[in-house]
Amino acid sequence: MNISQSLQNTKMRTLDYYELSDDLLDMRYGPEKWSVRFILHHLADAETVLFDRIRRLLSEPRQVLWAFDQDAWARGLDYATRPMFLSRRIYDAVRDGVIHYAELHYERSAALEFVHSETGVRTLKDEFDKVAKHNEHHLRQIAAALGNENSDINR
Repeated sequence: MNISQSLQNTKMRTLDYYELSDDLLDMRYGPEKWSVRFILHHLADAETVLFDRIRRLLSEPRQVLWAFDQDAWARGLDYATRPMFLSRRIYDAVRDGVIHYAELHYERSAALEFVHSETGVRTLKDEFDKVAKHNEHHLRQIAAALGNENSDINR
């Protein structure tokens, strides 16, 4: 599966979860872990951060881009009360942008570099791959929270 297909696949699988009932959105995959609701809000916000990095790298390569504190975002952006429809729309639109640029630049501009404030030198290809892997990681957490680690959705 190429990167565009992978990004489209995880997008479609993720979007369904934004429609879950409040009871299911409040489920957790472990004690003291984020709920499905928080994971989905995080995916929307992380997608915006990763898309920003991709656009910066395409426009202004080789700069230092800062990590973000996901727990601070969850608190500061009030994941407990933020409407799910808002995060769904953000995730959907931003993922479309990521897919667009992946189709244009995944191979052609793969070697463009930036410096991540915590992990050092990374490439555009690394960042596109991170978007896909990050989403897959959270899909597994959601499946575990819903009690079905072998399937994405369990309503």
